Amino acid sequence: MTDDVEEHGGQPVTAAPLPLPLDFEAYYITHQEAFHQYALAILGTNDAAEKAIHRAFLEILRHWDTLLSESDLQQQVWAIVRRTVMSEILLDLRAQLATLDDGTGLYKALAALPPRQFDVVVLRHIVCLKTHDISWYMGLTPSTVDYHCRRARERLDPVYRRTTRRKQEDTK
Repeated sequence: MTDDVEEHGGQPVTAAPLPLPLDFEAYYITHQEAFHQYALAILGTNDAAEKAIHRAFLEILRHWDTLLSESDLQQQVWAIVRRTVMSEILLDLRAQLATLDDGTGLYKALAALPPRQFDVVVLRHIVCLKTHDISWYMGLTPSTVDYHCRRARERLDPVYRRTTRRKQEDTK
């Protein structure tokens, strides 16, 4: 764990306070390798896995005192790890979409959505998850997931309408 500040999706990731709580250090030493192997299997590169697990442990540390009082510490930590690894996949997808050009601007508009709206659209319409599953992954209520999906559709609607209009004109 380092003391520097990293950028993530335009928002700074807070640095870990030093010294770390002894019980957190023990947890980190015990579980870091397994979490890293999981992230490596999902993300495919060591750099991406290290970045994801570093972010996950920073989040775990931010909530450490609360997590310690939970009866399901391991499940709570695992949810943070899974959510963080998933966000790395979505960040990579966002970067890839921004470089695609289908002539309509839809990919660029999708990549330009705010992070939560982007994640919800990808998880719902590309990964085909239900609202309940998306809310679990993102740590949001189902109504908040639906709200972000509606807002994303509102932002994408003008581009989608132009694309649909062009396709109709091309078929005439």
